[in-house]
Amino acid sequence: MEYITLQEEFIKLGQALKAAGFVESGVEAKYVIQNGEVSVNGKIERQRGKKLYGGETISFREQEIRINAH
Repeated sequence: MEYITLQEEFIKLGQALKAAGFVESGVEAKYVIQNGEVSVNGKIERQRGKKLYGGETISFREQEIRINAH
């Protein structure tokens, strides 16, 4: 599991995927999210701009990111 500690109040889903190194670009993030390959807290999420707050978990291709509050 990867961990991201927030520097602001939230991080957007596409940014979180890039920050964890799961995708290489915003364009790649857009495609995997739109294709239903990403879930947030166990539910498929298709909004790249979805705001994520501390305590949330992202799942992508058998990998997970945990968002920690700052």
